[in-house]
Amino acid sequence: MKTYHALSALLTYPTPDLQAAVPEIRQVLADEGLLRASQRARLEPLLDALASGDIYDLQERYVLQFDRARTLSLNLFEHIHGESRDRGGAMVDLLETYRAGGFDLVGPELPDHLPVLLEFLSTQAPDQARAILADAGHIIVALAARLARRESAYAPVLAALVTLAQVDTSPEAEALLSEKDDDPEDLEALDAVWEEAMVTFGPDPNAGCPISRDILAKMDMPAAPRPSAQGQN
Repeated sequence: MKTYHALSALLTYPTPDLQAAVPEIRQVLADEGLLRASQRARLEPLLDALASGDIYDLQERYVLQFDRARTLSLNLFEHIHGESRDRGGAMVDLLETYRAGGFDLVGPELPDHLPVLLEFLSTQAPDQARAILADAGHIIVALAARLARRESAYAPVLAALVTLAQVDTSPEAEALLSEKDDDPEDLEALDAVWEEAMVTFGPDPNAGCPISRDILAKMDMPAAPRPSAQGQN
């Protein structure tokens, strides 16, 4: 199931290591054959951009799309739970799914981060991977449609995941798509959205399941922004 691993890499923050891995990613996608030739062809603009583009431009574009627009967030539960307590419970369940599958979460990303989920799926049997991906199908369909509307080079990655999950547009996906897309260039509007989403969690931060407590504490702290292209030398 190396295809899931390859698609996970394509959705991560661009780095020189990712740029160097593009030939290997391209080869994995061709060799495993989970995606049709036409789907792989639609990934070529992104692969070419990652391989030969200026790393700072690539990073700035990534941040603009996925970090500054909540409607394009790669943290899946953001789309259905926002910053509510329900999201913490859902992530605890997802962590248990990872552990039951022999997958240990490492790194700073939350469990519902799509590239993390795809890494996990790459370790599972095909039917199990498809079923888990299908559970998030409505979110993936909505993300694919939103990226396609923006003519994003990342749109074919999400379209490929829609195919792998064997899902289609559903009422749940339509409900997500009915929300107004964030404009990542409108900083004042984005600030207002994030302020409205602020939630104060329970009065006792030390109560409850330690896994859930750690996740909720992480959610309650503002994430460190990724470095912008213009701020690097």
